[in-house]
Amino acid sequence: MKLLRVGTAGAERPALLDAEGVLRDLSGLVPDIDGPLLADDAALGRIRAAAESGGLPELDATGLRIGPPLARIGKIVCIGLNYHDHARETGAEPPAEPVIFFKAADTVVGPHDTVLVPRGSTRTDWEVELAVVIGRTARYLESHEEALEHVAGYAVAHDVSEREFQMDRGGTWDKGKNCETFNPLGPWLVTADEVADPQDLSLKLWVNGELKQDGTTAEQIFPVAEVVRYVSQFMTLYPGDVINTGTPAGVAFGQPEPKPYLRAGDVVELEIEGLGRQRQELKDA
Repeated sequence: MKLLRVGTAGAERPALLDAEGVLRDLSGLVPDIDGPLLADDAALGRIRAAAESGGLPELDATGLRIGPPLARIGKIVCIGLNYHDHARETGAEPPAEPVIFFKAADTVVGPHDTVLVPRGSTRTDWEVELAVVIGRTARYLESHEEALEHVAGYAVAHDVSEREFQMDRGGTWDKGKNCETFNPLGPWLVTADEVADPQDLSLKLWVNGELKQDGTTAEQIFPVAEVVRYVSQFMTLYPGDVINTGTPAGVAFGQPEPKPYLRAGDVVELEIEGLGRQRQELKDA
């Protein structure tokens, strides 16, 4: 299923995109798309049955904003340097273990919402990423099979980053990762049963119509199952938590000088195979 949330910011309603591409209203069945829903097999079953029966009311998508596909996200765990080609382009050694940092849930915006270039920024960068959404409480998972059983679905994430704040201002990476609007998510949460192999997805990103990133999750150093298993050894993952799993080669930071960092007026578009497409215009904060 392709689950999403539509409407003005803060007043989104749950919806479903059916097999024919028609937007359907879920507000008569569930209050929202969130962790408790993803952990409720019976509620998900009712949505599937209603979708298959054709009984869900149609929504007019004209002019309707698409919000983040997940409400009340608990935490966003991010994996750095998780693609072989990205490590090569930045001159970094592939990590022996996953590199973990965090983004605050309030960085999340809709897939077509404005992204703000922070005040004082000269090195705002792009990163298309596969987001993993947790559907069952996960702690100390033992195997890759068990890890994938705890995944509710997948989505497109844009891990916008400010490289000076991240690398040159001291401390951890978090300062360059948590600026306002720095995690567009969506358009859909695609349930795990529709993604046959999370290690066989293409990822692409364009800036002002020019293709910058063209990768595949097959290049991940630590695959999705290992990332979920590994993270569960250090923290409990709850339904509605999100893991951003890293970005392939092609970021501005990895390109020759002068590096083409983002500025107000730029347009970024990104997509992951089967998971939908995003488009954001950048403006100054």
